[in-house]
Amino acid sequence: MDKITASLSLMRRLPPNKIEQNLNGLLNLIPEETDELLQRVDQPLKEGTDPETGRKYLLCDYNRDGDSYRSPWSNTYDPAIDDGFLPSEKRRNMEIEFNELFDAYREMYFEGGTSSVYLWDQDQGFAGCFLIKKNVEGDRYVKTGCWDSIHVVEAVENDSKTSATYKLTTTVMLHMGVDRAELGDTVLSGSLTRQASQTTGVSDIKTHIANIGRMIEDMENDMRSNLNELYILKTREVINVLRKQHAGPVQDSNHIANLNAAVLGHGKGRTIDSEN
Repeated sequence: MDKITASLSLMRRLPPNKIEQNLNGLLNLIPEETDELLQRVDQPLKEGTDPETGRKYLLCDYNRDGDSYRSPWSNTYDPAIDDGFLPSEKRRNMEIEFNELFDAYREMYFEGGTSSVYLWDQDQGFAGCFLIKKNVEGDRYVKTGCWDSIHVVEAVENDSKTSATYKLTTTVMLHMGVDRAELGDTVLSGSLTRQASQTTGVSDIKTHIANIGRMIEDMENDMRSNLNELYILKTREVINVLRKQHAGPVQDSNHIANLNAAVLGHGKGRTIDSEN
């Protein structure tokens, strides 16, 4: 087994709420595989602030160049660099539109958080990364929580550019910390990855933005349902099977009367020894 395969296998078995700590440990062990591991292991998203616009954006490997990150709002790197990668003019115009629409999608579904979209050209089309992060603190039921969704899309156009094949890989990372008197200090965290592909027509009406947006929306709704119904409810079912809370036996008035009668009857039938 090569180093990358072994590292990925190990990461799947380590606590998901310590991804960054575990990944840093692996990078210290095999520093020559740093770039490969950073591309293959999804980490909780971090936020940055565009110094030009003041708007928040998300940091990931897809907008990183060295130690600098490109903002989707101003198309500049922070810290500034001279030779950082920039998308073509056509792709940048599409990126701007994607960011505005995805920002509206985030607000509608998540009511807060941060979103970012990054695009780049490929030989027969383009690819993009669509990111959403939502933090929760001091909620009624969750003390701390975080939702990170990473959608990576590859669009391959046919020769006439009238249709395209879209390949979507989505990873959702969920973390919830609960600290309540009736539950104690409980942490639930994990990640889920799914893939989908489809070929559909491309026109002035069915644009790339509409096609990709529909795929991401359907995938995210499906994964949200799976996380709730398959994992959270299943975990609750397993816990209930392992530990059931039974109340003590109910002793009604008839049961107590029968016990009293038995005790009295037993006392009448006893023979008391006389003293010598």
